Amino acid sequence: MNKNKKTNIVYWIENKLYLNITNRCSNCCKFCIKNFREGLTGFKLKLSKDPSITKIIEEIKDVLNKKNWNEIIFCGFGEPTERLDVVLEVTKWIKRYYGKPILFRINTNGQAYLINPGIEVVKEIKKAGIDKVSVSLNASEETTYLKICQPKSDKAYGAVLDFIKKAKEELDVEVTAVAIEEVNLNKIKLLADKLGVKFRKREYVSCIF
Repeated sequence: MNKNKKTNIVYWIENKLYLNITNRCSNCCKFCIKNFREGLTGFKLKLSKDPSITKIIEEIKDVLNKKNWNEIIFCGFGEPTERLDVVLEVTKWIKRYYGKPILFRINTNGQAYLINPGIEVVKEIKKAGIDKVSVSLNASEETTYLKICQPKSDKAYGAVLDFIKKAKEELDVEVTAVAIEEVNLNKIKLLADKLGVKFRKREYVSCIF
């Protein structure tokens, strides 16, 4: 447990190392864990401000060689592509200084092109060394998406689908959906099949402690 209540930029679950680089997000999902918890698995993930690249790398250095990590994942209490420059720089740094082969993944809401206009996001993350993206889709059509994910942009759902189509040309892509009443998992699975990407159901983390 994180007894000293320090906010964690770096945390882990088994052999997967997670990087919590921002709490900013272009969605305000009704089911988001940060609405009712401070953290996860004993780690405190609510940041008071975005950490600098220097601070992120300092915390990575402390744990990078303590375990045989099989995956490094940009995933915290926010949308990693809100800080795309940080994702790219940190990935490049780890690839330079970690001497073992490792999979890099971004858990994303898929709105990277809306968040970073004018940037070829997929090409940039591929070039930096990202191998995989896990896109939180959560709806098979726009009306449900707007209702449960509450994006800042009314163009968000179409942008997510476009991101998936672009990403699958360069990266390993899966779409995910949270198992809540409003979400039709079967329809999202059919949509994933149509898009030509994998589908994974995510269990809902209850607000009951």
